[in-house]
Amino acid sequence: AKVIFPSISFHFLAPRSPSRFDPLHCNTRQILGRSESTHPCLKPLPSQAMPKPREQGHVRIVYLLIALWSFSLVLMFMAHLKQGCSEATDSTAEDHQPLLPGVKRAADICIVGAGLSGAVIAERYANKLKQSVLVMEKRDHIGGNCYDYIDEETGIRVSKYGAHLFHTKYKRVWEYVQRFADWIPYEHEVLAYIDEKHVPVPVNIDTVNTLFGLDIKTQAEMDDWLEKEQVPYPEPKNSEEMALSRVGKRLYEMLFKPYTIKQWAKTPAELGPEVMARIPVRNDYDARYFPNDAYQALPKGGYTGIFERMFDHPLIEVQTNTDYFEVRSSLQCGRTYFSGPIDAYFAHLGWPKLEYRSLDFERKVVRNVDYFQPKSVVNHPSADVDFTRIVEYKHFPIAGSSPHTVLFYERSKDNGDPYYPVPNPENQALYARYQAMAEKEKDITFVGRLANYKYFNMDQTVKNA
Repeated sequence: AKVIFPSISFHFLAPRSPSRFDPLHCNTRQILGRSESTHPCLKPLPSQAMPKPREQGHVRIVYLLIALWSFSLVLMFMAHLKQGCSEATDSTAEDHQPLLPGVKRAADICIVGAGLSGAVIAERYANKLKQSVLVMEKRDHIGGNCYDYIDEETGIRVSKYGAHLFHTKYKRVWEYVQRFADWIPYEHEVLAYIDEKHVPVPVNIDTVNTLFGLDIKTQAEMDDWLEKEQVPYPEPKNSEEMALSRVGKRLYEMLFKPYTIKQWAKTPAELGPEVMARIPVRNDYDARYFPNDAYQALPKGGYTGIFERMFDHPLIEVQTNTDYFEVRSSLQCGRTYFSGPIDAYFAHLGWPKLEYRSLDFERKVVRNVDYFQPKSVVNHPSADVDFTRIVEYKHFPIAGSSPHTVLFYERSKDNGDPYYPVPNPENQALYARYQAMAEKEKDITFVGRLANYKYFNMDQTVKNA
């Protein structure tokens, strides 16, 4: 109260003695630190001027109420000021004006696509080079095909575009991704359902023993069996020759050929040898899908959280639901990174489109059951069913707990979001034409699997970016 009303004399604060200052002639500033003998204001009051006890009490209550009221006003003002500052900060950090055709927008770096390639490049430019970055994403979310979320009905973390397993042999890549998440070690295993039996994929000793009723025990015995089965092709020209040269006719007809036809809508003979070359064949009992990668793990909080942290920088602006081709004439970019399909960038040329395979996902909830299948991913190569595999995310250590489970049946198709480049000579020749045009573009770099028309694992995408 003294601070707020310095001119008011608070006589109830005076010492309890016969000496009283005259509130009509003196104020608090005048008497602080002065004694009665040295200040005229501290003269004794006549007895009849002394306030009565009840009157003195009323005055004290009034002054106390004034002080409390004043203090409450100060608190209200400070709270309002703090809220205003907070709202201003949030608006600055999160709210960006949407990109509109004809409205100019400038940035040091423009990135098309908020997937893994775009996120790495944006994060590096902002944190390392301190340059402004504008990221444009056509979908309504960040994360590209890595995007995951919590299934509302079951509470299980699932991926919108199929299972993603992080694995790498590159220490540099592993150290980089650890900046954005806590990781849980996880070594992936896959089964195939053939003739009402679950067998490991890639092929190993257990696969052969289960399918053919054998009793192979050692690596040497497995090598002998494979050698007898294999069909020699010194230089395989397509995936059929590659598979026959590695596993022989029986496993090819039972597993590799029917699955390939469903996945690619082409026979292995119509695909380049690199498709089957990616599938290993083991001479031991190792059932791990990626046995040669030293670092294998899943992000504890899911993949989407990684992208949120990578984009969390004041120099990075992310615009979802934004078609780059609709706004690019309004952009002023020092350099642009394009991670979409390269043929989409050059659509104005009227050339044929590159061929991609897409996926369709059918969701199914199974209630009151621990697990539906023995592993997270079970392939179904048989032509008797139209789906290629079933993914049960509850098996993953980042899925969370639930009394139910949720399945996703995957079917391969021609139309839809591009997932897999179709590797054959015709597409490779067409891509070479697009690539030649890309090299002529000024201040633009084509990155990622769609722009390079090449399948990348997640670690390869990070390394490439």
